[in-house]
Amino acid sequence: MVGGILTSLGFIFSAFAGSLLHLYLGLGVLAGSGWALVFAPAVGTLSRYFSRRRVLAVGLALTGSGASSLLLAPALQLLLHTFGWRGALLLLGAITLHLTPCGALLRPLALPGDPPAAPHGPLAALGLGLFARRSFLVFALGTAMVGGGYFVPYVHLAPHALDQGLGGYGAALVVAVAAVADAGARLVCGWLADQGWVPLTRLLAVFGALTGLGLLAVGLVPVVGNEEAWGGSLLATAGAYGLSTGGYTPLVFGVLPGLVGIEGVVQATGLVMMLMSLGGLLGPPLSGFLRDETGDFTTSFLVCGSLVLSGSFIYLGLPGAMPSCHPAWSPATAPPERGELLPIPQVALLSPGNPHSTLDTAC
Repeated sequence: MVGGILTSLGFIFSAFAGSLLHLYLGLGVLAGSGWALVFAPAVGTLSRYFSRRRVLAVGLALTGSGASSLLLAPALQLLLHTFGWRGALLLLGAITLHLTPCGALLRPLALPGDPPAAPHGPLAALGLGLFARRSFLVFALGTAMVGGGYFVPYVHLAPHALDQGLGGYGAALVVAVAAVADAGARLVCGWLADQGWVPLTRLLAVFGALTGLGLLAVGLVPVVGNEEAWGGSLLATAGAYGLSTGGYTPLVFGVLPGLVGIEGVVQATGLVMMLMSLGGLLGPPLSGFLRDETGDFTTSFLVCGSLVLSGSFIYLGLPGAMPSCHPAWSPATAPPERGELLPIPQVALLSPGNPHSTLDTAC
């Protein structure tokens, strides 16, 4: 709820900006802080609502961002032409204010394994103690590397299409194809992950590697055309990239309960967002710098694709990411839920009619 208010105030404040510094404060500080306060609690709380179909639920929720990439671009262009950039920012401020009642609908749940009291101290409150766990540290390092190249297509895919000789409509179509493929893959990968056929960490490494290869293909594919052409080869590679990154996105958040436990998933979600944002601070500026030095985006996509591939190889250090000759882990009591392929810590619960504790493994 607070995030929705801050985001709305950021857009409204920016609508009355008189200098570039005002835009930095409004869109960068206020709206950016608001989006962070919206996204982390929403995805983290959603992970606590579901157990057997958790990854599918996360993928379904994240499909909204893929759909917005497709729908908001022409809508914002219409607002700019009709009301100007100040009027467009005011309308966006009114729209994002609706995040406040949406946040009011997210009810916190008390689950087995939750700490009896709120964490004390800044380190515990921010979840920085999670870095002491080897599996989360490996995951964090890989995610930071992936973030270095993950956001580049959001900024430079359309300019890359224009550099390749496509017209405005052709470049817009390339972005639309990638966005549609991204949104559809999030649903399909969420369903696939919840079947439990392949460990989540292995799926994460595979789809991360495919995302890196997709970026390499976007940078290498030759486009022969003009402003009236559709750029079929670039459309195909953009669609392949959208499918791979759409499969990667829900897995990043879906794997967290198995790494840190359901009680730490909200804090872990915030840390993952921070790590990807730190990588995002590097990727697009580096891509723009390489474009200025080389004259096109080929080197930019190659370097950023290499960063994503490097992060995916780091994921291979996670439990279950590599095939093992040893028998799969089998719990002493009930088997883990489908989609939860990492060991789930047993939680001691007191039964109302029985003074002895009973073991519960459900999330």
